[in-house]
Amino acid sequence: MSGRIRYCSADHIYTLSLTCPVCGLPTAVAHPARFSPEDKYGNYRRLAKND
Repeated sequence: MSGRIRYCSADHIYTLSLTCPVCGLPTAVAHPARFSPEDKYGNYRRLAKND
């Protein structure tokens, strides 16, 4: 069991388990990626998002 809350996209439920207790599929971390002002690839990501 991990310490971060996780999300099952198939059942739309939150859990602490690595697998969904309802469907058994793997869950994903529900938190966004950590922000860093020194992001080397931030300009490329913003350019790709605007296309």
